[in-house]
Amino acid sequence: MTWRVAILFAALALAAHPEAKDKSAYTLSHAERAEFLRSAQVWMPTDVSAKDLRAGPDLKGAFTPDEMVECTYEERKPDGNSKKFYCKLNNGDTVKVRYGKDNGEVEGSVLASRLLWALGFGADADYPVHVFCRGCSDDPFIKQKKSTGDHMFDIATIERKAPGKEIHSKPEGWDWVELTMVDPSHGGAPLSQRDALKLLAVLIQHTDNKPEQQRLDCLPGGFNEDGKCSKPFLIVHDVGLTFGHANFLNRDVTGSVSYELWKETPIWRDKSKCIGHMSKSNTGTLEDPKISEAGRAFLSGLLDQLSDQQLHDLFEIGHVERRSRRPGTNEPPASVDEWVQTFRQKRAEINATRCPE
Repeated sequence: MTWRVAILFAALALAAHPEAKDKSAYTLSHAERAEFLRSAQVWMPTDVSAKDLRAGPDLKGAFTPDEMVECTYEERKPDGNSKKFYCKLNNGDTVKVRYGKDNGEVEGSVLASRLLWALGFGADADYPVHVFCRGCSDDPFIKQKKSTGDHMFDIATIERKAPGKEIHSKPEGWDWVELTMVDPSHGGAPLSQRDALKLLAVLIQHTDNKPEQQRLDCLPGGFNEDGKCSKPFLIVHDVGLTFGHANFLNRDVTGSVSYELWKETPIWRDKSKCIGHMSKSNTGTLEDPKISEAGRAFLSGLLDQLSDQQLHDLFEIGHVERRSRRPGTNEPPASVDEWVQTFRQKRAEINATRCPE
């Protein structure tokens, strides 16, 4: 076999097995996307009570709680409106860093992503760290230019992608209305799990729930020989604007780790009909979802497995002490114990309800 023939066969092999090539170049057609959604899962069985919410997901490239991380600034424009930048680690990995004492997404992303992960739903991992950045200005999201100096960011998180391969499509991501396309008869998630995910979004007040904040993933080992994904999974990957009150403009002071507003927001808009209390944002696709009894019971069963110690670890490592109990004011922070008590009250509100069949 000549070298030209060998290269040809290698190229054909890559074409037949997309898992072996760069997935960023692979985009689902409209029909393929519809089929992906029909057969997608939203939850994986997990031992909730065994999850270490302080340490977080044990992924490749994970960081220990409040680890000191060194990196070099990369001139790359980040998406979105919250403060973040890209930085190259000493091992060559490029990571996204959220930062800023007035950026509630730093704390919110840790809280929400770890809760989703602990309960078995798909989410990227966010790790609270301290970042020493070479070539960073004091505010790289605003200045977006490499500096001659260095800067320390004591309030920061680094994100790691959930296991699996991101699947691109047009449109990108998925919206919450499209959960109705998931079909158990085609191997998709049952209504109980889909409604549990909606109710969890209500619990954490996931206000900025536009399609780009959700992702199509293929779980590890999910690509068949014909290049199709046999393990389609729906991820909720950007959850920084959480643990406040959902609002039309996705304002940080209202939507991110605002204890008083989160405490004041009930689970149900209409308890008798199991209509979740979820105000629609201008970008979002989830508004006051109607929850089935199967979905309520499924989430209730998961939440009941979380111990007080796990909840304490969650809010402690989420550094809720850095946020005013009502951001934008001079009110002192709520304590970790107050956050835990409010979570327990919301869990009890879910447990005490029975939804119409």
